[in-house]
Amino acid sequence: MRLTVRVVVPTPAHSTLSEPLSYASELPLAPGTLVRVPLGRREVCGVVWDEAAEGEADLAPDQLKSVIAPLAQLPPLSEAWRQLVTFAANYYQRSLGEVAVAALPPQLRELDAAQLARRLKRAGPPGEGPAAPKGPPLTAEQAQALAAIDAEPGPFLLFGATGSGKTEVYLRAVQALLQREPQAQALVLVPEINLTPQLQARFVERFGEASVVAIHSGMTNPQRLRSWLAAHLGQARIVLGTRMAVFASLPALRLVAVDEEHDPSYKQQEGARYSARDLAIYRARLEGAKVVLGSATPSLESWSACERGRYRRLDMPARVGAGALPRVRVVNMNHQPRNTLFSEPLLAAVRERIARGEQSLIFLNRRGYSPVLACGACDWRSECPNCSAFRVFHKIDRTLRCHHCGYTERVPRACPACGNVDIAPLGRGTEQLEEQLAQLLADAQGPGGRPARIARMDADSTKAKGALEQQLAQVHAGEVDVLVGTQMVTKGHDFRRITLVAAVNPDSALYSSDFRAPERLFALLMQAAGRAGRDAAQAAASEMWVQTWNPEHALFMALRKHDFPAFAEQQLKERQAAAMPPFAFQAVLRAEGRTQEVAQQFLQAAADAAPGLDGSSHVFVYAPVPMTVQRVANVERAQLLVESTSRPALQAFLAAWQPVLQEQRIRGLIRWAVDVDPLVI
Repeated sequence: MRLTVRVVVPTPAHSTLSEPLSYASELPLAPGTLVRVPLGRREVCGVVWDEAAEGEADLAPDQLKSVIAPLAQLPPLSEAWRQLVTFAANYYQRSLGEVAVAALPPQLRELDAAQLARRLKRAGPPGEGPAAPKGPPLTAEQAQALAAIDAEPGPFLLFGATGSGKTEVYLRAVQALLQREPQAQALVLVPEINLTPQLQARFVERFGEASVVAIHSGMTNPQRLRSWLAAHLGQARIVLGTRMAVFASLPALRLVAVDEEHDPSYKQQEGARYSARDLAIYRARLEGAKVVLGSATPSLESWSACERGRYRRLDMPARVGAGALPRVRVVNMNHQPRNTLFSEPLLAAVRERIARGEQSLIFLNRRGYSPVLACGACDWRSECPNCSAFRVFHKIDRTLRCHHCGYTERVPRACPACGNVDIAPLGRGTEQLEEQLAQLLADAQGPGGRPARIARMDADSTKAKGALEQQLAQVHAGEVDVLVGTQMVTKGHDFRRITLVAAVNPDSALYSSDFRAPERLFALLMQAAGRAGRDAAQAAASEMWVQTWNPEHALFMALRKHDFPAFAEQQLKERQAAAMPPFAFQAVLRAEGRTQEVAQQFLQAAADAAPGLDGSSHVFVYAPVPMTVQRVANVERAQLLVESTSRPALQAFLAAWQPVLQEQRIRGLIRWAVDVDPLVI
């Protein structure tokens, strides 16, 4: 007897095929079973979502295309996993097939039953639970936090100063879980790939290599498949990963930890624009698991949730080993000579560290040598021909490179507009910081009279395979005196020898049109400060230097005292007065077209169709505007903001708006997308 099953297949983001498709099957297939099915002229991987109820299918089983083969060797994906995918697709306004199939490892989507069988044959059987590990003695604050996690339902916000031992709390919480329930699983999320090796090493040391797998986009497809299968089959007890790991199949999930929960990297910026932090909280609720969000500078959304009693806040203000947080020194650049890059007091402090064999960290959130190359005789600037942005001057390889579209060419010998040979860099990037520091510290000597050793760590210096791990190893081994880098060096790293951290030019965020810019800057500076003085023996001498033209700004006043609660209170008052998140809810509709007029025409038509839709009476639709970077790769971009004080009203409106948007057929429109809870507007 042929049966009808409904299968989720890969579909475009705004396809009208947003629901599962009906297929005929010779055998009953459990929901969650992976199958190979025909789709048009292709054969694709799909997921059985459910069995069609009698009379529900449009066609009888004999008239339907048949399932080619189930991947029967794999246990079905759980009901909770399917509910998570369904929620994510609905909430973030994407098709079910796009989210479900994208959540599977790329290599798994290509395997047939025979290929999968060979893969599984090479995999080992499930491991017993890991042996009870040993760790360092707990501080009183760590013990109190763990006791609360054990006794209460959560969700928990672990508000711990940098160096307070939040990672040890995650390790002990996992340990307690596995002692109670040896076959349970835990998911630990980190914001960026470069934080996974250090964290993975700690978990492997504690629980053994067989119990821990990683999942992130930096892995090869075979590596990702091995990790996914280990988690899905229950062989791995602990999964560490970046935002994509929130969709990993973990049939025995009982604990979720989200480290640096405030970090914007948890928000996907392409395709389904989901927040892994928010989905982690939702998934924990679905699975009956506990969730711990950790940060020294929590997102204002999470902080507000604690104040409203939705989350339980666990405070750990003290550093492990009685180490003090670094003293914050604010340098008023208005009192420095014009065009000063490094103030003399800062340079003197760096020289002192070099002489004592200690390390310094200098960061600037702009890679390259300078943001722009300019002609002093005419108005020529190194603009990108494809984007409404400048190409960045990279001195090391003498190139002008667009960081938006990647367009690169050699630096011209003379101005392309007027022929003037006197073209010069404007502004500064990490390459220039490294070069100028080498000149300014040429006479500085470390112990034994050796010269100062300066290194740079940014997206350019670490793009080669293994380069990041090599550079981190050099820093940890004490082979670097001054480390220059972007914000990638300020997050999560446990640099034991760094006693001075300096922010060279943080002021631009104070004048940004982005209302979240101050929150991000404060978090960045606090995280950066946390890299200093992590060794208790050196903590008393550790310092955070900030060079600013606005020393009396409230942000720097709070930073001086390491007072995140005061900063958060001030920011939340401003947000509430302006009816901005977390006191309102937003979505952005973005459009890309051959011309700016086409993009805005689509958005205007969408805005005109809004009145009368479900929820529209509680939603405000703003006028279309060009995006901040208006053109990228010769594609014009525009957006409009949708806002409401009611999340249900906004969701109802977006759901009703989708069919209207799909019906728009404007010539020259390339693509459009809805971004729910956007981090950048």
